Amino acid sequence: MSRIELTNVTKRWGQFYAVDNLNLTIEDNAFVTLLGPSGCGKTTTLRMIAGLETPTSGRITIDGVPVFDSALGINVSANKRRVGFLFQNYALWPNMTVYQNISFGLTNVKEEMDEIDFEARTASRLLEILQKPQEVVRAVRECYDKRGKLNTAKALLRLIDLYEISQYSAKALLALKLEASPDAQGAAARERDKLGQKIEAQREKNRKNGCTLSEDFTVLREGKPVRSVRKMTAEEIDLIVRRVSRIVKIGMFMDRYPSELSGGQQQRVAIARTLAPNPKVLFMDEPLSNLDAKLRLEMRSELQRLHLETGSTFVYVTHDQMEAMTLATRICLIDNGVLQQYDEPLTVYNRPNNLFVADFVGNPAINFIDARGTQRQDGALELTVLEGVKAEYTPAEPVSVRAWFAREDEAAAAHTDVHTVEKVNKDVRFKHHIAKVEESEFEEETALTHEDFVLGVRPENLHIYDGGALEGEIFSAMPTGMETTVKVRVGGFLLTGVVFGGVTYKLGQKVRLDFSGEGILLFSRENGKLIARGALRIG
Repeated sequence: MSRIELTNVTKRWGQFYAVDNLNLTIEDNAFVTLLGPSGCGKTTTLRMIAGLETPTSGRITIDGVPVFDSALGINVSANKRRVGFLFQNYALWPNMTVYQNISFGLTNVKEEMDEIDFEARTASRLLEILQKPQEVVRAVRECYDKRGKLNTAKALLRLIDLYEISQYSAKALLALKLEASPDAQGAAARERDKLGQKIEAQREKNRKNGCTLSEDFTVLREGKPVRSVRKMTAEEIDLIVRRVSRIVKIGMFMDRYPSELSGGQQQRVAIARTLAPNPKVLFMDEPLSNLDAKLRLEMRSELQRLHLETGSTFVYVTHDQMEAMTLATRICLIDNGVLQQYDEPLTVYNRPNNLFVADFVGNPAINFIDARGTQRQDGALELTVLEGVKAEYTPAEPVSVRAWFAREDEAAAAHTDVHTVEKVNKDVRFKHHIAKVEESEFEEETALTHEDFVLGVRPENLHIYDGGALEGEIFSAMPTGMETTVKVRVGGFLLTGVVFGGVTYKLGQKVRLDFSGEGILLFSRENGKLIARGALRIG
């Protein structure tokens, strides 16, 4: 289990709040992305969970055990939190091979562990493999070249991957030369007898010491595992290195140096090195930003597969909303140190909490349209949009706009500032951008009321067809083959749409358009919060 809980976690430097009273629960085996603009506090949050940064106040627990608690004075060091960290920089030792890079951290581990009789365990695994000697013969024979010479390195790797064993066990199998024996079955039978005797000898040795061996050859005393402070054996380290290298598919590169690998391969080595100590949680701080676009897409797929195969909890920092949307089971969107929304990716996209979330998530970006109007008795809103165009907005679910504003006003009145130290990076209302043909740096500030709204229209909800209620003109068109992103001029405004299929438009072409679907978002212009989703009809 790797459940992480942050309770009222704050990090400030002087009067600057990098993270402001954050409450967050990351479930076991989740893939959570910390998303937000540069400087929003996502990396600081990651570093506090990992133990690389000390919070100013609050509480952090991993698996129910507090690793930081300002009230109790608890602050467990990073190396004792059993977490892995993957950086933007691969940080590989250039003078070490891939194998040495992955195993380096394991060679320095010295902690209390179960005692395991590796001689008996290795002998048992070899005995199991030799029950079917013809499979070994066939695997090794595939590693002979055209001149009849055995490629030893290839044969070892073949046996390691086929049977998921260490290089030492693979060397022992290869030394039997079953593929060259005129009687492979007989040779294997004789070797099985020797291995059986070896296992029994190890069991007798343990019995003399008052111990027994479990099914996986853990040493037991009075039915409980014998534990001692020790380092890992070469066999243990090799098995771990081979296991993680199979996960990230770099088993064939063990003898290469980092300079002999591509960027993607180096990143795989860094991932394998991070997985090797079997961390409870894997933290990643923009690990793909150094890769080109195509490789970045491939590595996203690999990270998804890695998350499934390892069953670990992943916490991933990025400012790329496409990475967050495609990788995460949940997105934690932060701005100015404050949590804006924590939900599944499609929920964040379809039901953003506020204007900031709606603007940050989505590519191409959402269209914002200022609107003004009131709600009728039947629940629909009569609005004026695009400087004089009449429209009707029908919420997908019944909502009383008046009651909604009453609740928001009551909550705002009850809110008190909990900052013990004044916050210099004040939280301000997000200023949404209205795309216009002629942009102006100076927008007049107007007094807002409960009749002022903002409509959020995703590009896919802009419908261009001959029967559209609005007349527009193609301002720009960018075809990619699968789809075309267009900007349509409507009066002095620009609306972005996505047209699927091989459709082409000419600049200046006259078109008709409308708004389709029930995914049009209605926000309060006063506080920027989402009121409803629904349909918009022009006229």
